[in-house]
Amino acid sequence: MKRSGFTLIELSIVLIIIGLIIGGVMKGKDLINSAEQKKIYNTWIKQWQVTANTYQDRTGGLLGDGKVNGGTKDDENGRCDNVKLYNTTTVQDQLKAIGLDEPVSNVAGTRGGAYSIKGKYVTNKANAYLYWLKSDTDDNYKNRLYITGMPTDVAIAFDKMTDGKIDPSAGAFRRYKDDATGSDGTAQTWPDASETDTVSVSLEL
Repeated sequence: MKRSGFTLIELSIVLIIIGLIIGGVMKGKDLINSAEQKKIYNTWIKQWQVTANTYQDRTGGLLGDGKVNGGTKDDENGRCDNVKLYNTTTVQDQLKAIGLDEPVSNVAGTRGGAYSIKGKYVTNKANAYLYWLKSDTDDNYKNRLYITGMPTDVAIAFDKMTDGKIDPSAGAFRRYKDDATGSDGTAQTWPDASETDTVSVSLEL
């Protein structure tokens, strides 16, 4: 009686097709994650920077500096008042008063002050502040958007998007503190994302 079945060539073709499908699915997943990261960067992080600069252009004041600009202190002094954007409405109300929209958030009730970000190893709520922040590599202070709890792999992607290269100790987008050592023992590298799942970062305003 004649037996029927797949030849080795047929089995090889099937395995190759399965491999291509799996590879395509994995690549598609990476593309989706990359697109989501770009969306967060453009509609939340970069938008806070743009909004702060637009506010200053329209009013002459620094967003988050003194109560007149949504800050916490009575008077302006050219420095952000370390405003917690994720649990305040003063800054957002000040933006609304002059016709500016607050950046988009996916965390209810934070009015753009927080964003739940999915990384490769962890999904975490990143909280934003308007800070007068010291750089330990430059040894000076600047007004910066300060963000805690960001997945490390996403922070690395944002560093590349902002500065065109990956260096957490220099440029407009940095790790905080920017002299903290990374995976190679220097401040010029980010920590291993598989070991340090979240970091704090800052973006110059």
